[in-house]
Amino acid sequence: MHSARPHAYFRDPFHRLGIHVGPPVWAQCRCDGREHRRLQKHGDIDVVPAGLDGAWEDDRECVILRLMISKDLFHRAAIDLGRDPAAAMAPKFQLRDPRLEAIAWALKAELEADVPSDHLYADTLATALALRLVEAGNGSSRPADIGRAFSSRQKRMLVDYIEDNLDMPLSLAELARVAGLSLSHLKTQFRGSFGMPPHQYVMHRRISRAEALIRNSSLPLSQIALEAGFAHQSHMANSMKRLLGISPGTIARLRN
Repeated sequence: MHSARPHAYFRDPFHRLGIHVGPPVWAQCRCDGREHRRLQKHGDIDVVPAGLDGAWEDDRECVILRLMISKDLFHRAAIDLGRDPAAAMAPKFQLRDPRLEAIAWALKAELEADVPSDHLYADTLATALALRLVEAGNGSSRPADIGRAFSSRQKRMLVDYIEDNLDMPLSLAELARVAGLSLSHLKTQFRGSFGMPPHQYVMHRRISRAEALIRNSSLPLSQIALEAGFAHQSHMANSMKRLLGISPGTIARLRN
């Protein structure tokens, strides 16, 4: 979040989003040879491509939610949707897109959480942000993939890969490669096959592994957390209490 009157970008290596938060303000904007004055309202989104200068000046203090997207992530998202990456990214002013805004707020909440949910969840949000930004720039959404599901072979390969790598950070790109699919098709078909998005499935599997290790081994909880792929013991405890309603310590005491 940023609260100020004048602000500028100077050929930043990342694509940038700025979402206005709160009461309207008058703003003067200059970017890529374009200049205009507008009333900036809550939810207005400005997009500045990497490598471009941009300057904004508001008539009073305001709050802007700022996010950066790597050029590599945006490029993959554009190719994934069959779009030209160069054509898909252009300066945009006062873009209105509730879905893009919702993803941005969810990503902010995850990054600022005392105990983040999971690396895969943050990766999922970042990928969703890039995909939606490509779609918003073209004024259309990708074709619906509702009802599609993995083949039995794809599903088995994904199950085996996730189980074999639960103790490692997982990414959507990895899972897409295993299934032989694009990122966007992976997300929709994963839900169609498993009944939940990838990050939720992985979290359930990690909790199941942790619970089994607590009940059937004498490993310390800190080691079990790492074996199950959690960042640390507190991450495991928070996740188990949220999904199972019971703490690792309670399970350990019941075992004894």
